[in-house]
Amino acid sequence: MDSTTALLIYHRLFVIYPHTETHFLGFTNAFECLILTILSAQTTDATVNRIAPALFERYPTAEDLAAADTAELEEIIRPTGFYHAKGKNIIGAAAALIARYDGAVPDQMEELVTLPGVGRKTANIVLHHAFGINAGVAVDTHVRRLSQRIGLSETADPEKIERDLMTLYPQDLWGEITYLLIRHGREVCSARKPACPTCVIQDLCAYIRSEK
Repeated sequence: MDSTTALLIYHRLFVIYPHTETHFLGFTNAFECLILTILSAQTTDATVNRIAPALFERYPTAEDLAAADTAELEEIIRPTGFYHAKGKNIIGAAAALIARYDGAVPDQMEELVTLPGVGRKTANIVLHHAFGINAGVAVDTHVRRLSQRIGLSETADPEKIERDLMTLYPQDLWGEITYLLIRHGREVCSARKPACPTCVIQDLCAYIRSEK
């Protein structure tokens, strides 16, 4: 797909999805953003947001979380699934923040991806939402599906999809295109049954052309 068509897709999606907020997790600072994003893997944002108040009431800082009792922490985060691995990761990430960054969340991709439980997707989300930095495009399951389906990318590899999106869109839109594709994937272009007849980008979509 060419950049002109990709930008037209962006502008149409921008019109139909409100931009009062461009994130889905209920955090108040960079530390909360990091921990909730790690917990959001393979679960819904709604589930993560439900456990967030209890989590941060008990562990409001990196120091508190690094010293957490594993069993107590796992009981709080159990609803998010994979709670043994997630508990280990968020305790490890908190400990790394203390050891390397005086308890603060770093604002560099190269530093974030060294933390337990943090890959490029998580790092991109934290950088954009917590610091307003567009270092790349966060490719989650919705962004991956829609990029392939619409024709923004021809690969299934998340890192290659990210590079394709970074090529198609100017850097100041990298964070927003993630948000827009996620919204569209949740509300219109679902995995099992995309609502093509009501889609505002149907005339630009490779999937619809392939179905005809």
